[in-house]
Formats: sequence, C-alpha cells, structure tokens
Amino acid sequence: MKNKSIIYSALIAFVGMTSACTKLDENAYDVIPADKFYTNKNEVLSAVLRPYTHANAWVTPSQQDGWWRLAELSADQLAWPTKGPHGEDGGKWKRLHYHTWTVDEGGINNAWSLMYGGVGYCNDPIANISTRDISTMGITQEEKNAYVSELKLLRAFHFLKLMDLFGGVPLATEPADPANPIYPVTTSRKDVFAFVEKEIKDNINNVPKLSRAMLGRMSQASGYAMLVELYLNAEVWTGTPRWDDCIAAADKLINNDGGGQNGNMALDPNISDQFKNTNDLSKEVIFSIAYDYTRAKFEPSWTGEFYHFAQKDIYGGGRNGNDGIVLVPGVYSTFETEDLRKTNWLLFGPQVKFSDGVTPVQGTVEYSGKPLVFVDNIQKNSKNSTVSNMSEGEENSGVRFNKYKLGNSLAGIVNGVKVEADPNYNNTDWNVYRLTWIYFAKAEALMRKNGGVATQEAVDLINTCKKRAYTDAVWASKAYTVQSLTLNELLAERGREFIFEGFRRDDLIRFGKFTTASWWDHTPSATTKALYPIPQQQRDLNPKLSQNPGY
Repeated sequence: MKNKSIIYSALIAFVGMTSACTKLDENAYDVIPADKFYTNKNEVLSAVLRPYTHANAWVTPSQQDGWWRLAELSADQLAWPTKGPHGEDGGKWKRLHYHTWTVDEGGINNAWSLMYGGVGYCNDPIANISTRDISTMGITQEEKNAYVSELKLLRAFHFLKLMDLFGGVPLATEPADPANPIYPVTTSRKDVFAFVEKEIKDNINNVPKLSRAMLGRMSQASGYAMLVELYLNAEVWTGTPRWDDCIAAADKLINNDGGGQNGNMALDPNISDQFKNTNDLSKEVIFSIAYDYTRAKFEPSWTGEFYHFAQKDIYGGGRNGNDGIVLVPGVYSTFETEDLRKTNWLLFGPQVKFSDGVTPVQGTVEYSGKPLVFVDNIQKNSKNSTVSNMSEGEENSGVRFNKYKLGNSLAGIVNGVKVEADPNYNNTDWNVYRLTWIYFAKAEALMRKNGGVATQEAVDLINTCKKRAYTDAVWASKAYTVQSLTLNELLAERGREFIFEGFRRDDLIRFGKFTTASWWDHTPSATTKALYPIPQQQRDLNPKLSQNPGY
C-alpha cells in the first residue's frame, strides 16, 4: 500500500491554493491559481497529482452528479427509486431512468462543471510546467516532459468522457484569465475525437509504463486503454468504425507492452482480487482512482450511493449509506445460479449482523423492528401492493451492490468463523479500466469485423474471462461456442461482467438499444436522448455553446 500514499502526501502543499472540488456555481474551465508555486519538486508533483483526487468526484459513484451517474442511471441495470420517504430528490433519478431530463437539469450541469473543473486542474500545471525552467522547479528535463505528457493524457481522458456524454464540447486547453475571459466555442464530436486521439498518441511514449510507482496515475497502459475505448466507440462517435485499431490497441495491453501494476499485466485468477481492499495488488487493473484511508484518510465515496441505512451492521464497518442505487428488477435473474458473480457481487435476501453472523439486521423505516431482507422487486410489499415503478419502493427494495469490498473495521463472524478487524479497511481502489474489459473490447471488435458473428478467437477471449465465474465442475456446460456467442449474448455478458463499472449506457448505445429498448418500467425514448443536452446554465454563461439536437 505504500505507493498509494505518495499521491496523497504530495498534495499537502497544494491544498491551500485551490478551490474545493464541489464548487459548481461557475463556468469552470480552469480553477487553479499558481502564484508563488512550482518552486520545488514536491510542489510540482502535488500540482500533477491534484486532478486525480478531483476525478474521484466525477469518475466514481461519489455522491456527486458526475459522469458515473449519467452513464449508469440512464441505462437498464441500475436505478435509484423512491423508497418510502427517501430518494425522491425532486424526481432527478426518475428523469434519468425515463430519459425525460431537460436542459435545466441541475445534475447534468453539475457533471459538466465537475468535469471541466478537472480539465482546469490539468490546464494550469500543463501551462506552468511547460513554460518554466527546470532549474526553478527542481526537476530534470525528463521529469518535466513526463509530467506534462501525463497531464495531457489525463486531460484527454476528461475530454473523452465529456464527448461520451455531450458529443461536441469546447476544447478548453489554456488556463483561464478572469481579467480577460475567453468563451470557447463548441468543437464537433468528430474533432474532439481527433484531438483526444492525437493527444494520446503524441504523449503516450513520454510517460512511464504502468508499475507500482504509477499506480492510480496515467501511464502508457492507461493511454492504450483510452485508445481501446475510443476505437470501440468510434463508429458511434465519428460515424467511422475503427475495429482494427481497437484490436491493435487492445493487443498492446494483452501483450504487456504498457507495463503492469504488479509485474506483467494479466487477468486475475478469480473474480475477487480486482475489487478487494487490497486491489492495488491486482495484476489486471490498468487505471484506478486510488484510495488510502489508512495513511491519508482519503476514502471511497460510493458507500453513500449503494449502502443501506444499516449497512455497517451487515459489513462490520463504520459506514452506512443513503439506501439509494439498486438493481433494476429482473437484472438479478440474468445471472445463473451457478454464476459466482451473482453471490459475490450482489447482495440479496436476509441480512445478518457481521458481529455474530446470526442475528438478523433490522430495518429502519418500513421494516423497523423487522428483519431486513433485500428483494428483487421495487414495490410496497409491506402493503401487499404489486404496483412496481420508480415511485413505489420501500427500504428493502432491490438487489444491492456488493462488488467492491471495503473489508471490516470490527471483529466478527463469517460462515461460523471468527475474523479479526481488517487492517486494510476502507482502502479499496475504484477501477476505471481493467484487463477484462480490454479482452471484451477486442472480442467485440473481432465480431463486428466478422459481420457480427463470433470467431474462435473472440470466443476464447470471453471464455477466458467468464471461466473465473464458475467452478470447474460446471464450467464445461457454461462455456461459449462460436454458435452461442451472438452479439446479443455478448451484450448480456458485458452486463453481467461490468455491472456497476460505468459502461452500460455506452454498451446500449453501441448495440442500438439505449433509446429503442424497454426494461422494467422504462419505454423507448427519442433517438436524441443518446446525447445529454448542453446545460442551459452553461449556455447562459457562454453564448458560443451550441445545443444538441432535440433540446
């Protein structure tokens, strides 16, 4: 865990000179003042690392309206229904679920502001480090080049995700001057794509390969992963498929050309190592938002999104949540009974206290004083109602998140065995890219090239990943064949493997289902909903911004 703490200790000198990540009441293209800074290596490094902690706010389910919420809560697997007196929140979650958002949506504006705030956290050090002499900063020319390229890769990542949500966006690449504000114009989605691609290619060889020292930072491996994402979605984002380029970029990672977080990059042998509180030891994680609560008190924020009001009793930890995000009814049943992901990544049924492994956890609202049982429906079961929609939930409604594990801060009983407090409690990193996703991307590209029909190589790639979710005793009957791995089945398997990881909206768009399909109580929406609107608040601040069609 030592390498993770470097990121946070280097930020100490930086905290006093920057505004908060959650200030959303401005048109934020750059927010970092730099007077009397960059005078030694520690200050330089702290400026380089600052955008990574900010990324926690918009990349992950962070209790803030960032990219993750817009990417997942508009798709067919996850929802935040109203549960009794909780979760109405002005109807914002319903509008995401039903694709009825408007140009005045506060959450969409917040996501825009957070993401462009991150662009600003990149722009300032890029400009300052690029234009200052190395002798005044206490770094070498090689370090200077690497830092600037690392920041340009990270900025490209921001623009990639902005392009994902909004299509054409402003390419703000210079620090803002409040005395002489410049209002950037909208750049077309195709041109944003070209900019991101060029930035990655121009800078990827100037940064180190992935290693323990680059954990949680942009490396050559991160650059290749971004290229895979670009090319996988190129047909949607530009109108031109780039399947061969997707395969070539994927092979760079599969062949370990980008380095590895822990030696050679490889798939982890099981479905757990990538999501433990020691997942900094995973061999397949390519880029993550790294947390080190033990040393830096910087902890994951996603508990607020997923955890029940009494979750600490279930896990033996110190953290509860807002009883928010759950599986859309029926998603749980898409996992086979023998699928280890169903029992390891999802939380269903009666809940017992971690402290003794026997006593039922009690509810706090509709089931106060009664056992808490998570169910695969969203309806008022306590009133014997069968009406099921985003307004009809109770505190126990919906199967829950259990994919990432924080560990336990207290001793307890698990399966009849006593376990001590976990020294790594709360240190779990959030994966942005992992090698399994690269395998799936390459397999899809191979199938797309082949007219949507699986090749044996594509089947082998998916089976290599899927096999970890089944015991040897049943695997032979669960393996895909060239005949059984259709594009629709690939989409379904992507849903099972990458649930909660932020990719579902893109998958549905790429497979032509985001605006055309129905799920649970969601009906098809206008094709223009494949893009979010440019927030009206931003257009009021910058009249040069163009609005997307349909808004």
